[in-house]
Amino acid sequence: MNEDYILSSKEFGLRLAKLREHKGVSARQMSLEIGQNKNYINSIEAGHNYPGMKNFFDICQYLNITPQIFFQKDGFTSMEQGEFLQIIHSLSPQKFHHLYLLACDLQDE
Repeated sequence: MNEDYILSSKEFGLRLAKLREHKGVSARQMSLEIGQNKNYINSIEAGHNYPGMKNFFDICQYLNITPQIFFQKDGFTSMEQGEFLQIIHSLSPQKFHHLYLLACDLQDE
C-alpha cells in the first residue's frame, strides 16, 4: 500500500481540520452546510466520530477535493492544482488562450 494513504485516526481528524481551515470555514458552518448537526465536523476532528463513505464523499465534495487528495501528505499542492484546473475549465476560450500563452512564457524562463 502506498504510504501517502495511511493516516492514523488522529491524523485523519487533523487532516480534516487543516483542509477545512484552508477553505476558511468553521467546523460548525461546514457541519451545517453538508446537512449534519452543528457538532458533526468537530466530533470527527476530535476523533470521536468518523464519517461513513457517503459522508466522506460529501466532505470531499464540500472541500472541493478528491478522496485521493484528502489522503495525500502533499495534498495542499494537489488541492491548489485541482482548484486551478477548475478555474481553467471556467475560462472563456479567449482567456484560456491568454493563460496558455502566459504558461508558455513562464516555461521558457
